[in-house]
Amino acid sequence: MSKVEPREAFPDEPEPSERDAARHGRTAGDGAPPAGAPPAPEVAPEAVAAVVTGDSRGTVTATGTLSKAPPGGPADIPPGGPGGGPGGRRWSPVRRREALVGLAFVGPMLALFLVFRFGPTLGAAFLSLTDYRLSGEWDFIGAANYTRLLQDDLFWESLGVTAVYTALYVPMTVLLALGTAALLHRTLWLRGFFRGLFFLPYVTSIVLAAVIWKWIYEVEDGLLNTALGALGLGPVDFLGADSLVLPSIAAASAWKGFGYSMLILLAGLQSIPREVAEAATIDGASAWQRFRWVTLPLLRPVLFFVLVIEAIQAFQVFDAMYVMTAGGPVRASYSLVYFLYDSGFKFFDFGYASATGLVLFLIVLVFSLIQRRLIGREED
Repeated sequence: MSKVEPREAFPDEPEPSERDAARHGRTAGDGAPPAGAPPAPEVAPEAVAAVVTGDSRGTVTATGTLSKAPPGGPADIPPGGPGGGPGGRRWSPVRRREALVGLAFVGPMLALFLVFRFGPTLGAAFLSLTDYRLSGEWDFIGAANYTRLLQDDLFWESLGVTAVYTALYVPMTVLLALGTAALLHRTLWLRGFFRGLFFLPYVTSIVLAAVIWKWIYEVEDGLLNTALGALGLGPVDFLGADSLVLPSIAAASAWKGFGYSMLILLAGLQSIPREVAEAATIDGASAWQRFRWVTLPLLRPVLFFVLVIEAIQAFQVFDAMYVMTAGGPVRASYSLVYFLYDSGFKFFDFGYASATGLVLFLIVLVFSLIQRRLIGREED
């Protein structure tokens, strides 16, 4: 705000209407300045620079000079200084007290998260650089475990099994969850009942689900082979054939785990404005066109989250393979986590198992970043 210096009153000062016109440099008649009006003050270049650069530490006087504000004003408060908040604003004692109370509530949980999440990760990273024995003795060997891992054929075989399982499990689970969520989104009758019914397998124990599906896949008296026998088809060894064991385990795992993704996708479908689909219908779009060009683009962030979660779940598969096939036949279902389990708890090679775990972590991280690049939500 400009600071105007006082001036003496003129005897022949014009009326307010004429004074307002003179202030803008013209009269109401012909646009020329009035005869008795004082000349317009010149603005100093430094004043213009202060206005252009947004410097609020000075004021412009009527003579065009830049008057500096005394130190200690609002502009001299350093951002983030003592008692400072966002943007350099000072926090009141009440807001400072509220921030401390919130930090006191969050602090214990944050400390537990750091201890029990990052602590084991750092411990595993250090353990992977050692030759740790069951007796508690260890020797620092550097990157020898990683070098050994890259030369281990069994590691690459288990990694290939995990990749094939992930390629089968993730699309199967996401398509099943998306189709079920779309049906529930259009269903108005007993929606809550069917939502709970489809979610029920997710809360079932994975060991119990694996035992049930192992009985379903039995060659002689299994439920699936009994149904195939009634149709005149021969029995199929789902868990004993190399080409069928991974699809069979993936199908059982998809039945077990699609309920969570179904609820996430259903919430995403319900958050899409109804007016968008109605506008597409008015434009003549069919049901498939509305789903392909309207629903899926709006559902992209939710799909990205579901794909990442299911991919992480697939890379960590162990329980279903351990219960249903024990890694067979001939390691056709021997996953990377199974390899880690054998290294650590069967051969007690803890450093080697820790190196396998960190490699698995990096693989999942890279896979998630690739998914983020391909189908993730674009930043605004």
